[in-house]
Order: sequence, then C-alpha cells, then structure tokens
Amino acid sequence: MSVTSHAETERKYETAADTKLPKWSDIPGVTDVHGPRSEHLSAVYFDTADQRLARYGATLRRRTGGADAGWHLKVPAGADSRTELRVPLDDRPEDATNAPPDELANLTLAMTRGAALRPIAQLKTSRRVWELAGDGGRPVAEVTDDRVTATRLDGSSNVDEWRELEVELADAGATGVLAGAEKVLRKAGIRRAGHSSKLARVVPPPSVAIPDAKGTAGEAVLAYLGGQFDALVTQDLLARRDAQDAVHQLRVAARRLRAALRVYERLLPDTEQLRTDLRWLGRQLADARDLEVQEEHLSASVGTLPTELVVGPVAARLTRHFSPAAAAARETVIATLASKRYRRVLDGLARLLAQPDLPRRASRPAAKELPKHVRRAYRKTKRRLSDDTLHRARKAAKRYRYALEVAEPAMGKTAKKARKRAKDFTKVLGAHQDGTVAQPVLRDLGMQAHMAGENGFTYGLLLEQERARCALVEEVYPAFWRRLAKARPWHA
Repeated sequence: MSVTSHAETERKYETAADTKLPKWSDIPGVTDVHGPRSEHLSAVYFDTADQRLARYGATLRRRTGGADAGWHLKVPAGADSRTELRVPLDDRPEDATNAPPDELANLTLAMTRGAALRPIAQLKTSRRVWELAGDGGRPVAEVTDDRVTATRLDGSSNVDEWRELEVELADAGATGVLAGAEKVLRKAGIRRAGHSSKLARVVPPPSVAIPDAKGTAGEAVLAYLGGQFDALVTQDLLARRDAQDAVHQLRVAARRLRAALRVYERLLPDTEQLRTDLRWLGRQLADARDLEVQEEHLSASVGTLPTELVVGPVAARLTRHFSPAAAAARETVIATLASKRYRRVLDGLARLLAQPDLPRRASRPAAKELPKHVRRAYRKTKRRLSDDTLHRARKAAKRYRYALEVAEPAMGKTAKKARKRAKDFTKVLGAHQDGTVAQPVLRDLGMQAHMAGENGFTYGLLLEQERARCALVEEVYPAFWRRLAKARPWHA
C-alpha cells in the first residue's frame, strides 16, 4: 500500500457541552458557510509501552468513519502544523489488536527503536463539520465540533468525555482566517485546548527532563546531545520518505553528535564504540549527499552561463551521469536505516541520555570547564591548517564550530561570535572542496561527450571556472582564518 502525505494546520479548542457556538460567518475572510454535516468516527491509537511516539509528539491511529478513514501517522511540522501520513484500510475487521501496516511502522523506527506498537486508547467521536469559503467560493477552512468518548486500553478502562472544536486551514495561505477564528471563539468564551492532540488528553505524554545547558559541564553536553538526537530522529523519518535535504540534515546531526562526543569525551563515559558507529553512519550517507551537492553545484554553474556558451546537451548529460549513481546511493541509505548497526546507534544514544554515568569533572560549572575543551578543539584546527589538506582542516574547523555550539549557552556572546566566524571559515573551505570534487567529474564528462561526437567546450569552460574558484579560495581563506583566530572565547 502506498503512503500519501497531507499537511494540516489547525488549532484545538475546549468548551462545555452546552456552549453556544458563534456564527462562523463572523470570521474575517469568510464569505460563505456550508454545513454542518455529521460524521461518526472511531479510532484506535497505538504507541509503545513507554510512549516513545508521544515523546516526539507523534500519533499513530486506525480510524474508521468519515472521509479520511485509514491508518494515520501524524508528526509535528511547526507551530499549529503537522504532517499526516496515510495508508488506506485493508480488508481486516476493525479490531484493536490489528498491527499497524509496515509502511507506517517502518517510518517510526527511529522513534520506537524497534519496540512493539500496541493499542493504548480508543476514541469514539460524534462530529459536526462546517466548510468555510472565502472570496469566489474558495475553501479557506474547516471547523469541526467534536463530542468525544475516550477509553484507555491499558486495563484501567478509564473513560473520559469532552467536547472540543478544531479549526483547520483548507488553504495554507489563509492564516488570517485562523487568527480571526481565534478572536471569534475567544469572544464566545471558548479557549485553546490544553493538549496538542485528543490522545494527549487521554494518555498524557511522558515528561522529559531537559538538562540545564548553563548548569554543570555535563548537563551542557547532555543538553546538546539530546537536541541533536532529536534532530536525528526527526530527519530519519524524512529521509525514509526521500524528502528534500533530509539525508543532508541527518548526516549533519550524526556529525554534530560525533563531534560533541569526541571534543567533550573527558566529561562523558566511554563512547568510543558510539563514535565509531556514528562515523560509519556518516560515511554510509555520504554518497547520497555528495552526489546531491555535486549535481546541484554543476547544474547551477551551467545555469549561470550565457546560452551561446552551452554547447551541446550539457544538462541532459549531467542528469544521465548523476541519476544512476543517486539511485544506488538511495538504496544504500534505505539499507543503512534498516540495519542492526544503525539501531545500535539509536540505542546507544538513548542509553547515554537516559542513564549517563558521568565522571566527577562533569559536575564542574559549565562556564569554567567547557572553555578548556573549546580551546583544545581550536588548537587541533590550527594544526590541521599547518599539516594537512584544506579538506581535513575544514573537518577540524567544523568540530571546533560544533564545540562552540555546545558551549555557547554557558559562554555567551564571545562563543557565539567565534561560532559564526567558524561557520564562515568552513563555508569558504567548502567552496574549495566543491571545486576540487567537481574537476574530475567535468574531465570525465568532457571525455564522454567527445567520444559521443559532442563538443566538449562547455565542460572545459566549467573546469576552468572550478580551478579559478579553488585558486581564489586558496588566496582568501587565510584572511578568514585570521578573523576566526582573533575570536578566542576562552579568554573572555
């Protein structure tokens, strides 16, 4: 079964059973109201025994009744917004013991880490629906009036009943309607719901203790690791869906985690195996990301050339060159995310964050302890500039930048300034790396074009542009380094 995606932006409101509703035509931007129509919905919600989906604000349900009956996985997508992934119902009878379809269960693997999904609550809803239209009859929003009966399926058989309203945009650009609806509802004495989803009211999500990034050194590092672990989990689902830039962001999260574990290893228990596994993960994702960067870079370069300088089917040859390799790299990404070793990465990070056995020095104040580790990361970057290629210097500078990210809450503005300069420095060196990688590709493409009887002029022109780009970086990067070197936050 195929998975379809639906973006929803909505706000929830709670009200008493006998509250009189306002006129929806009073909402600014609404010119016509259709309805109400009635629906009767039944939904069984699934999560792990320790609510791992709820930990990430996700819900998974099997719903019958209404226009969108099916399996629904909802994940956060910004303020008031969620992405709903849907799979149609199969021909099995409605039963709370039905297992979620693999198409959705697999998308939750980074959140669940393989723990079994089981039914946790059943909600029955009697719903009235109004469709709101704007100028020209354009649908702008939908209002639902829900009377809900919810039963926990944990053996307690607790039953809860309530009434709530939802205002959901039908047009993503009609945000003014959402704000206008809020004013009309508030005037009627109706306030925002205290829960993000119906399930959250029935089975409240577990509380998560967030370490104080300005407290002890250990707390600062754990706070950063926790944030990057959350980023990795979020990007995992998007990467499985082949969303734009998701593999890149997944790789960045893995790199940040590994850098923090390495730079601040004296404040943590032994994480050598975890760092090794994160390095493996980054390498497994590298081809997909590098090919994406190369194609975007070269396509953009072709796009900037005057038409008369693009001789032959250059764009088509670029596509033919990159498409097979990108497809193979995509298969590697999918296999990696399904592997036992990747699961070990997730489990290792979860254990470290849940039960950190920190050494004594981790209890020192972050503002005093972290600068020592930042300074070491800076010195390593400086050595790389003296001893190695610019690419290795760039990787060391990224570690320094990530070390500053960890320390910034405790060290303040001086660390922020250094971090921004480190970002500028790595961006400049990144341009050199792009040019270095592009040159052999352009030579190969030029030769292929020549062998096929095409004119290789454009490939030669692009090759010279890349050489010039690298030469320019080699000329200007010392100035960026000097600027970065002046920002030494450990002296503040």
